[in-house]
Amino acid sequence: MSPSSSSPAPAAASPPQYAERLTLPWWLWLGGLGAAALLALEVWMGAPGVRAWLPFVVLLPATVAGLVWLGRIRIAVRDGDLRVDDARLPVEFVADVVPLDAAGRREVLGVGADPLAFVVQRPWIPGAVQVVLDDPADPTPFWVVSTRRPVELAEALLAARDAARP
Repeated sequence: MSPSSSSPAPAAASPPQYAERLTLPWWLWLGGLGAAALLALEVWMGAPGVRAWLPFVVLLPATVAGLVWLGRIRIAVRDGDLRVDDARLPVEFVADVVPLDAAGRREVLGVGADPLAFVVQRPWIPGAVQVVLDDPADPTPFWVVSTRRPVELAEALLAARDAARP
């Protein structure tokens, strides 16, 4: 007699309503690798032996690793959460979402910025969203998150919030 499984199959996670990765633009890759190559050439300076190859073997892969690390941030609206890297915000605490252009982001993060705000900002990405929170237990007034598509992220967050509310 073979055992039968009467338990339901595990539910698959719902597809993301919004997903983005904050990668670096090509010109930052070019500049970073160029600077690493120039530094390796400065260390080498025509010397024989280990100094001829070690700077290139160490500096160029380390630069690639650093550039990949800078472009690692993922943003997603999925399963009732706003996910920014490893931070999660349940959409039920979202009061409002404001898409920001470069000038708006500069104003929000400028001189009068709130020090309690949660900020994930990438200077090479001009757009952002400001997510105003409505959570009395959390002292964080809002999140500011860089994004290449601020209007789409704002719409996805508001739609997820409205879907989560009874």
